[in-house]
Amino acid sequence: MINHIKGIITEKNPAYVIVETAGGIGFYINISLATYSSLPNENETVSLLTYYIVKEDAQVLYGFMEEEERELFKMLISVNGIGPNTGRLILSSMSVGEVLNAIATENVKAIQSIKGIGAKTAQRLIVELKDKTKKADWASATKISVSYNNNKYDALTALVALGFPKAGAESVLDKIIKAEGINLTVEELIKKSLKLL
Repeated sequence: MINHIKGIITEKNPAYVIVETAGGIGFYINISLATYSSLPNENETVSLLTYYIVKEDAQVLYGFMEEEERELFKMLISVNGIGPNTGRLILSSMSVGEVLNAIATENVKAIQSIKGIGAKTAQRLIVELKDKTKKADWASATKISVSYNNNKYDALTALVALGFPKAGAESVLDKIIKAEGINLTVEELIKKSLKLL
């Protein structure tokens, strides 16, 4: 298992980052919005915690700035019906603290509001993870600090990477910007779009 990768960011957007290590190998690493928001700028050094998934047709790396996010991701994908992309979508739609709170308070509606998660999956997630998150030491004092860039292009790129059609995503983003102004952060744009798509 690849535990972490340290190197120079050669490319980054809200859905993935490419990190080039000292050996000259560039790793394509899928990330959530929370991790994107915490990344340094391109051409700067970063150390990302990783989770490596081998599928029949692909080998995929997921990256996290915080151990809490990685641990929650591992818990999420252990739930039947939640794959890595859905796990990442959950962590892009809600902070670690918000997910933990929704599980603790059995807030099915909050989890169901995430694109692609139905009532049964939301209920299963809560049932399967409620005890696990109570027992996890990291879950009690989770704090994710975030600073966001305001950029419609980044939000659109992330939505397309998450599987939404470009035309539909762009149309929704335009409506949000028209209604709420241009000062929304990337995360706000994406979260608002996820509720409308």
